[in-house]
Amino acid sequence: MATRFDIIGIGNAIVDVVARIDEAFLSRHVMRKGSMTLIDAEQAERLYASMPAGEESSGGSAANTCAAAAALGARVAYLGKVADDQLGRVFRHDITAAGVHFPSAPTREGAPTARCLILVTPDGQRTMHTYLGASVAFAERDVDPALIADAAVLYLEGYLFDPPAAQAAFRAAAAAARATGRRVALSLSDPFCVERHRDAFRALVRGGVDILCANEAEVTSLYQVNSFEEAVEAARAEVGLAALTQSEAGSLVVRGTETVRVPAAPARVLDTTGAGDAYAAGLLAGLTSGRDIRDCGRLGALAAAEVIGHYGARPQADLRRLAADAGF
Repeated sequence: MATRFDIIGIGNAIVDVVARIDEAFLSRHVMRKGSMTLIDAEQAERLYASMPAGEESSGGSAANTCAAAAALGARVAYLGKVADDQLGRVFRHDITAAGVHFPSAPTREGAPTARCLILVTPDGQRTMHTYLGASVAFAERDVDPALIADAAVLYLEGYLFDPPAAQAAFRAAAAAARATGRRVALSLSDPFCVERHRDAFRALVRGGVDILCANEAEVTSLYQVNSFEEAVEAARAEVGLAALTQSEAGSLVVRGTETVRVPAAPARVLDTTGAGDAYAAGLLAGLTSGRDIRDCGRLGALAAAEVIGHYGARPQADLRRLAADAGF
């Protein structure tokens, strides 16, 4: 049955605020250069107020994937929590401007919109402070089963898996997708996520995931094996399709007895932030448009190469034109 959307993503809705500062700013605020620190609401407000004027742009892993997939021509929706505040309005503007349907209502009480405050020193080092805010309030009540059923693929972001309410939401969304014959895709997001919730991730993968997206460190951690080859075979046995990336070595896409090695696309690497998100976008856009798995992997590699060639986690070039120039 035809669907309104090709992909619907669920994840942490975050706004990145990037400001250029000097070394003295780090010293005054007792910060370790190049680190990433989780902070609370009070710390976030205090730091945001003390930062120089910066550039605000939407982020969040699944949101980045949705934006890149839309740029490739896929029909995309996204669910995530933002507050009714300045950064929440920035996030809503950016994701809808990218062509993504975003029906989630803003929260009017509780935590403000999640933000990652990124301080860039003259040497190019990024020191990041992340406040997860309203994003982690996503719960089962925020899942619209009718909307889930109206998308060919449900894409779940592993970063959001930490709160128990979000885990319940993941399971409810996956059940709604599978009840209507839709496919469920999961990104493991980070080895830290896997280590914290390995058993729950394994249960979700075994019980309701059709497409697994992960890098080498994440998938070997999930299956607690010593080699990438062992992890590939474990994933092959549990999911219908696994897309497993290895940075500059490219990726491996496996489905049943098929194994396809996809080389990384040529790129000038400036910032690897968002590379995995963009790869997932190309993969899912390819799958939902009926391409074979080799071309799906190639589309993923092409999108990732574009993103790592500039600062920022979302595409800046015309991905559809790049894809057409590459023969898609």
